[in-house]
Amino acid sequence: MRYIATFLGGRPGQRLCQTLQFPAVPERAPRVLGVDEFAFRKGWRYGTVLVDVEAARVVDVLPDRDAATFIAWLHQHPGAEIICRDRATVYSTAIREAAPEAQEVADRWHLLHNLSTAVEKTCHQHRPCLRKQADEKREAAPRKIINPLTAISGRFTRAGNPTV
Repeated sequence: MRYIATFLGGRPGQRLCQTLQFPAVPERAPRVLGVDEFAFRKGWRYGTVLVDVEAARVVDVLPDRDAATFIAWLHQHPGAEIICRDRATVYSTAIREAAPEAQEVADRWHLLHNLSTAVEKTCHQHRPCLRKQADEKREAAPRKIINPLTAISGRFTRAGNPTV
């Protein structure tokens, strides 16, 4: 089924699976449902992949990334308790309408991406004060580096041999 979904996409893959007499999509949504968009052809046509997060397998592939399509899927496949998604408002709107009892969570990739974006933005905003502090430290007198072997009050000679 994974190969059929990969090569044919959502609805054509589902039709082939029905012809071969094995169901392509379960009747109920998995307990933890992952939702994300992908490109059939980058910049031209996008779809939505639905994943059973706990089983780590594709549940369905939708032909577009429209809220109406996802709403219809959620109505036909109730039961998702947790829906893991990116920040796309299309998916959030669909979840609020078709599965309001489901808990929405952000996926790991988008959390890390959002965190790195926020850190980068903060560094750019504070660049002048960070540069000023770095320049002040560079202009200050160099710090004295202490040799830990000579700092132990003469217990070692210059050659590193212990004194008696």
